[in-house]
Amino acid sequence: MSEGAQLTQGEAGHRYEVFHTDCPARAVVDHVTSRWGIWVLISLRSTDLRFYELRDGIQGISEKMLAQTLRAMVQDDLVWRKVEPTTPPQVTYGLTEFGQDLGAPLTDLFDRITQRLAAGGTSTTERPSATGQAVQPTTPVAQQLRHLDDGH
Repeated sequence: MSEGAQLTQGEAGHRYEVFHTDCPARAVVDHVTSRWGIWVLISLRSTDLRFYELRDGIQGISEKMLAQTLRAMVQDDLVWRKVEPTTPPQVTYGLTEFGQDLGAPLTDLFDRITQRLAAGGTSTTERPSATGQAVQPTTPVAQQLRHLDDGH
């Protein structure tokens, strides 16, 4: 096979060429690692949630971005969507088997980060203060991780 050629699903035992622009796996990776995709997977890792619960739980996400992220993840078969025929409709989301499979290493990554922050470990984003003491990172992500690690 020539260099840069796209592998097909039919070639058993081979992997997709994820660096190729039209690789189908590349779109899924983009959705999972997008700004909001990882937070959706982490939010749904242990329970199914309704749209408003996801919106309220993922601070900083707009309804439009949440809807777009969920739509892409449903199309990628990472998330399932169930609509209850009520007024207004109740929409619940959960992880598919594929979503659970991809979410497991992300959960492990999340747990490692929160354990490191809880232990007071030095991160690459910490900076020394004028007195030489390490200053905890104050980025929104670091604050969110600390908040979630506290069980809130």
